[in-house]
Amino acid sequence: MAAPLIFALEPKNTPSQHLLQTSLSFSPQPLHFSSYRDLYGNRIWRVMADQGSLRLRHESITEVSPNPDAVHHRLRKVPVQDLPNAVLHYTLPSRYCPSDLLTTTAWERFGGFEDGWPQVQAVCDWLHENVRYQAGSGSGTSALEALERGEAVCRDFAHLGVSFCRALSLPARYVSGYLPEIGVTPDGLPMDFHAWFEVYLGSGWHTFDARHNTPRTGRVVVAKGRDAADVAFSTTYGATRLETLEVWAEAL
Repeated sequence: MAAPLIFALEPKNTPSQHLLQTSLSFSPQPLHFSSYRDLYGNRIWRVMADQGSLRLRHESITEVSPNPDAVHHRLRKVPVQDLPNAVLHYTLPSRYCPSDLLTTTAWERFGGFEDGWPQVQAVCDWLHENVRYQAGSGSGTSALEALERGEAVCRDFAHLGVSFCRALSLPARYVSGYLPEIGVTPDGLPMDFHAWFEVYLGSGWHTFDARHNTPRTGRVVVAKGRDAADVAFSTTYGATRLETLEVWAEAL
C-alpha cells in the first residue's frame, strides 16, 4: 500500500550557517512531494510513496564556521522569571526528555556546581564518563530508559543532556545534523546522522555534546526541536521498513 513519510534532512539557513547548494532525487518518483517549515523553522519534506521500494538521495553543500564549538565558561544561568517567552517551553518535559522525573537526581548530582556553563559542563562530563556509547542501543528509548540501561547512542546522550538541564531549570533543546571527522582521529565506525543539544545561557543558545564532550569543527545543523520526536530524520506512517542507510559528510 502507499504510505506517507516525512523527512528532516536539509541543513538550515542561519546567521552562522549557509546552505549553498542542495539536490534531491527519488527512484522511482513518489506519488506526491512537497515541503513546509515546521513550528521551529525546520525544512520538512512530505512524501507519498507508492507500494514497493523507494530510494531517496540528498546532497548539499553548506558553509559553516571553520572554528571549533565556542566555549564560554563565564556565561551564567538566566533566572526563569527573566527568560524570553519563546525560550520558556524549552524548560518543560517532552516525550523523550522526562525532565520532571529526573529533578531530584539532577539537583543531587549537579546542584553543587556553579550555575551556568560550569553546571552544564558537569552534566556533559558525567554523562561522557558514566554512560557507555553503544551503536544500535537507542531505538525509541527515552532519556530515563537510556540512563537506567547505562548505554546510549548520540540521540540518547542529547536527550539526557536536555533532560538534566531542564531539570535544573536551564532551557535546553535537541539538535540533529551532521558531524564530519575534522581535526580528530576517525573512529572507524560507519558515518551516521548525529545529535547534540543547545542550552540557553546569557542571551543566546550554545552547543554542548555529551557524546564526544570536546569542541568539534564542522557541525552542520539540520533541525532543532524539543527532542527527537520533533526533528527525526524520517517519520513513517503505515507499514514501511528501512532497508539501507548511508550517510557521509566531508570538508570541502
